[in-house]
This record gives sequence, structure tokens and C-alpha cells, in this order.
Amino acid sequence: MSALSGIKVVEFCEIAAGPFCAMLLADMGADVIKVERPAGDAMRMWPPVNDGYSENFASINRNKRSVVLDLKSEEGLAAARAIILDSDVVVENFRPGVLGRMGIDYKSMSAEKPSLIYCSISAFGQEGPRSTQGGFDLTMQAMSGVMSVTGEPGTAPMKCGVPLCDFVAALYGAFAVTAALNERTRTGEGQNIDVSMLGTALGVAALQTSEYFGTGRDPKKLGSAHPRNAPYQAFKAADGYFGMAAGNNSLWRAVCDVVGLPDLKEDERYLTPTLRAQNQTTLKDTLEAVFDTQPVAHWLDQFARAGVPCSPINTYSEALSDPQVVHMGWVQDLVLANGKATRTFASPLRINGQTAHIQRRPPGLGEHTEEVLSALGAEYVKPPVVTE
Repeated sequence: MSALSGIKVVEFCEIAAGPFCAMLLADMGADVIKVERPAGDAMRMWPPVNDGYSENFASINRNKRSVVLDLKSEEGLAAARAIILDSDVVVENFRPGVLGRMGIDYKSMSAEKPSLIYCSISAFGQEGPRSTQGGFDLTMQAMSGVMSVTGEPGTAPMKCGVPLCDFVAALYGAFAVTAALNERTRTGEGQNIDVSMLGTALGVAALQTSEYFGTGRDPKKLGSAHPRNAPYQAFKAADGYFGMAAGNNSLWRAVCDVVGLPDLKEDERYLTPTLRAQNQTTLKDTLEAVFDTQPVAHWLDQFARAGVPCSPINTYSEALSDPQVVHMGWVQDLVLANGKATRTFASPLRINGQTAHIQRRPPGLGEHTEEVLSALGAEYVKPPVVTE
């Protein structure tokens, strides 16, 4: 995980999308300096709080250094400019125009250092009729259409339980930064990357947008079911639910054998994945009548033996303790800035058969201010930490 070793990144970000983007770069070896206001990233206050330190904050701010600057002061802005000019990449998630008013935007800073790469993450993008509007994951799930296809048919709008729009934007941002670094190696020139939560949420909805373009109809809520394949959803057994996905005709025939209904193989309603999807309500009722005779563990065992992909509906405690997760070494010990021990989910990437270990614990607020500024020869007194 040293592909970005030697690359310096300065992060002007709060909450989720920007910090997660910068952490992905840090996981790959970049030296990430997180610039925080005197009150700190607001996520530092999010529970669960372990003896005054947020584990939410820790989960997306490992492998970084923290510097506190008051960007409302000339002294703070001068220090910020010095850090930026000493960096390769800037990741920021201010509203469009804010950095420009402070004179530390891409246009201003690239005039002094053309090789700079800026990655700006915002709700709607840096220009356009909505660019000045703010947004959070909930509003972006609503705006992008995600909520229109989430949940069971006929239910109220529902957001995805994982903050999809925040973290998808972060992934696109990190991908774009690494691509821009490669381009800079070739040309010597930096780039100005505009990442919008709306655009990236629509980008990963390729199957839904193409369904609309191809049919002229909006995709609908299907719960756990699939619009083009069946059986492919959560099913109820005698003591709970499990997921099962028979994604092709061969697997479908195996399902018929497992449930002891071989005649379904020749049923005209179920001859192809498309036909099964069109008739999946009836198919679900037929299958669940059989599933209700045995517990979840029985069906998981039977489908696994038949080679049909299936899974329990895990809680996070169950998922994190799964033998595959343990084998991959994804859950790692972590010490918080206050010395308290906890655990975290590390990078899921394996390179050359190895899972990376965390190199630097998440920082205390302003922990590295003196270290970073003294290395730049900047005379700057860290502002007092304040609470809001």
C-alpha cells in the first residue's frame, strides 16, 4: 500500500465525503494533512464517543495528520497557502466559491504551482443552476432517485441505510486524483477535478438510468427483488430470512431440485430469467411455502451444497466476525488519540496477497500543527481549540 508514497495531500474537509476520499489516498501511502478549523471537524462530536473521542471520526480519518488553522485570519490563510504550495493534491468540500473568496482555490494557487491537483467535492458541482446549494447524503439520495427505488413497493420513501452518496463521491474523487497524478507524470500539469454527489450517485445507478432510457419508464421499488432476474431476493424461512440468488437458468434448475418442485423447470412462466422476473411475486409465494417448512440454516446448507449463491441476512456484528473477514485481516486494532483501544475496518484492498496495516492512528485535533508548520518554516501560533 505504498503506491502514493511521496505524494502530499492537504485536506480541507468535514464530515464524510471529503475525509473518506483523503483517507483512501492515505491508505495508499500518501501523506495527508487534515486542516481543521479551531472547533475541529464536526464529526469529532458524532457518537459513539469513547472517552471524548468519536469512533465515527476515527473510522474515516486514519493515516492522517491534523493541523488547526483559523482561515478567517490572514495568519491562518498564509499558513494554508504554504501547506498547499508544499503539496501535490488538495481535497476540499467547501461550498463552491468559498475557497475562491479566500484566495486559495485552484485558479489562485495553480497560478503559483501549475502542477497542483485540486479535487473539489460538493453536492451539485462547481457550476450550474444548483451549484450554490448545499446537500447532505439524505437530500442527495432523494434528488438522485436512489430513494425512489429503495424499500418495498407501496411504502414511504426510504433512504439506503449506508450513506451511499457521500461514499460514492469519495470513491470517484480518489479514483480521479490517482488518474490525475498519472497524467501529471506525463505532462507535468495539474488538474481541477469537480466531483458532485448528484453526478456520482447517478453514475453508479447505471442499471436504473439505462432502464429509463430504454423503456421510457421510471424504475420502481422492488424491495430486495431484482427487476430482470428471479429468484433473486430475500426469502422467509421458518425462523427468519435469508438471501438467495439464482442468476441463470442452470442455478434455477438447481433451486427446483432443492425445493423438490421439479415441475417448475417446465412451467412456461419461469422458463427464462426475464419471465421469472415478470412473475416473481407468484414464484416467491410458491417458494416461500416450501421454505416455511425448515429453518434458515437448513436452506443455506442445501443451497450451498447445490452451488446456488445464498447468504444469511447478517447484522454488522455477524458480518464483521465472518470467517472470510477474519481471514482477510480487515478488522484491525486501533488506538485512539486519547490512548483508548478500539477496532476498525481497515482497507479492504489486498495487494500482492497482503492487507495493509494502519500506519498512523487518527489524529487528535491540531496534534501536528507545530510539526507541519515548523517544517515549512512558517511562524504561526496554533489558535486555541474551541467547542461549539
